[in-house]
Amino acid sequence: MTRHHPDSLSLMEYSAGNLSEPHALCIKLHLDKCSHCRSRVDTLDSLGAVMMEQQPKVTVSESMFDSILSRIDSEPSGEPATPAIPRVSALQKLLGEDLNSLPWKRQLGDVSVLDITDRFPGQKEQVVLQKLAAGGKAPAHTHRGEETTIVLQGAFADQKGVFNQWDFVVLTDEDEHKPVAVGCEDCITLSVLSAPVKLTGTFTRMLNPFIR
Repeated sequence: MTRHHPDSLSLMEYSAGNLSEPHALCIKLHLDKCSHCRSRVDTLDSLGAVMMEQQPKVTVSESMFDSILSRIDSEPSGEPATPAIPRVSALQKLLGEDLNSLPWKRQLGDVSVLDITDRFPGQKEQVVLQKLAAGGKAPAHTHRGEETTIVLQGAFADQKGVFNQWDFVVLTDEDEHKPVAVGCEDCITLSVLSAPVKLTGTFTRMLNPFIR
């Protein structure tokens, strides 16, 4: 069961379609598994529909209306029904393979990463998958900007609590933590970063100039 959820403002921005593609993906993945947040978004969507209905009506010219009807009439009819296509999750559509089969690159200690920013053309923020080996620890760090993260597999713990699969968390430069993978499987997360992390450990901080 998910315990950590997007805040109300994030859900409002998602409902309004104002989020970037990576941020919207993080929330969508959470919504697919969280009935509580889905209900909240459904309510926001309904409110948005009511607000749209209250907007001044726009007159459509008769010629445009006739053109639309003509296009509908010209569409072929009586085509045989196409077989149902199995539902593919947003994550499968993005990655195309199992999480553990991806070409992970060891970054530091128990942490491996895969930068997938290039799968979001025009995206200014960095989008990365991070894998923390079962029982492993990530280096102590803070953030130079904002980091939005959703847990895709396993779980991790820090001073704020335990974050299980599909939990959602936003961290800023005011947060410093040292995540530990809990349970018997690797913890895999998807993160959207507005700026690189900043290592704060006694020795690891020397690596900050090399972190993208």
